[in-house]
Amino acid sequence: MTIRETAAIIGAEIIQDDFEDVTLRGAYTSDLLSDVLAHAAEGDALLTIQAHKNTVAVAVLKHIPVIIICNSRPIPRDMEDAARDHQIALLRTGKNQFTLSGELYELLYRAGPSFFPVTENDLHNPGKGFDPPAQGGARQ
Repeated sequence: MTIRETAAIIGAEIIQDDFEDVTLRGAYTSDLLSDVLAHAAEGDALLTIQAHKNTVAVAVLKHIPVIIICNSRPIPRDMEDAARDHQIALLRTGKNQFTLSGELYELLYRAGPSFFPVTENDLHNPGKGFDPPAQGGARQ
């Protein structure tokens, strides 16, 4: 699922729209930028409330193509400018991180088995062999 497709489905506002519309590989939710540096994966969407230009710097270092700011936080102009300079998509939603994380998990799972190698049956029968993906999403 591409960044623009994801934005449309989750109802997010596209704040900075000068970016390559790549397919997302997963998502990572954190407000601690050192945690994002340590654990987010290339191609993930970053879900956070950290609306400042340092978040863009972390996205650049980790090759994260999109930052989604939650809780309708205001986005400062310098963050928007930094995202534009590095062609990082910048989205905003009124949803909180818990809700959005769950939605993206479902969307990316339904996007194809390459994201999460489980069946629909696994999701509806917890405890019967289904193990949630590793942090940052399962990758092969």
